[in-house]
Amino acid sequence: MAAIVTADGLRKSFGRRGSTSPPVLDGLDLELEEGAVLALLGPNGAGKTTTVRILSTLLQPDAGRATVAGFDVVRDARRVRETISLTGQQVAIDDKQSGAENLTMMGRLAHLPRRVVRDRVAELLDAFDLADAASRRVAAYSGGMRRRLDLAAGLLTRPRVMFLDEPTTGLDPRSRQAMWDVVRGVVADGTSVLLTTQYLEEADRLAQRVALVDGGRVVADGTPAQLKHEVGEAGVELTFASPSDAGRVAPALTAATVDGLRVRVPTDGSVAHVRSVLSAVEATGVAPEHWEVRAPSLDDVFLALTGHVGQERTAGATGVAA
Repeated sequence: MAAIVTADGLRKSFGRRGSTSPPVLDGLDLELEEGAVLALLGPNGAGKTTTVRILSTLLQPDAGRATVAGFDVVRDARRVRETISLTGQQVAIDDKQSGAENLTMMGRLAHLPRRVVRDRVAELLDAFDLADAASRRVAAYSGGMRRRLDLAAGLLTRPRVMFLDEPTTGLDPRSRQAMWDVVRGVVADGTSVLLTTQYLEEADRLAQRVALVDGGRVVADGTPAQLKHEVGEAGVELTFASPSDAGRVAPALTAATVDGLRVRVPTDGSVAHVRSVLSAVEATGVAPEHWEVRAPSLDDVFLALTGHVGQERTAGATGVAA
């Protein structure tokens, strides 16, 4: 499919001229295909938010070029802004107004006709499960409700491209699941989405492609399945009571590797092969304490390619990515 967002060699620094601090973006390239979700995955400071700010015309790059729907983000900034919406890390709604009043205000600021605003606000409140709370002040909304309202505001003008900068940070698991459902619905309606996230599961669930960003550049790009395949195959992992038990079992298994209490055997994931591995283990007379079939995850990709661990392994880690 054709790319609706492109970035070619983006560079950006925030230090003073002559500063030795590394650039925030150091030759970043990416493409978002029309009608798809691209997840920018990376640690804090990797350059994800800076990339979004450049693509949404809030910053100008020091070098490189970017386009959105064929418009250059520097030369055609006004046309780009007419094409996109941006939901940032901070919710941009007025606590003193109701949900309906917030959306109505946003619609008028976008110069939509009054009748269009009225109908669109009702449609979005219903779609985002906020109709019952439409007349309540936003100050009384939960975090998940506020995030949904913020996202609804970005859809008033039916943008071709939506930028979501860590939209589920700080949400509880139920609210995060609800937000994922909303994003899927947005894409089904024809909007292309560029999503930044530190949550590995979020990228895996939502994105057709993942661009792993580290040190201001894309270090890996592909479908979640392709990236996982690059770091290894699936395996049957067995945990034994002692290293000696693991050592007794390993010779009975083809291509097995031993790491202390654990024995790992590569597998194609089929029922037949897993059954044959377990049968071979049973024949040794040594029973494992635990076994599982484990495929590489985006967490493994993240660690292998950046040397960092993802948000889900650094419990409670927060912050704004530069």
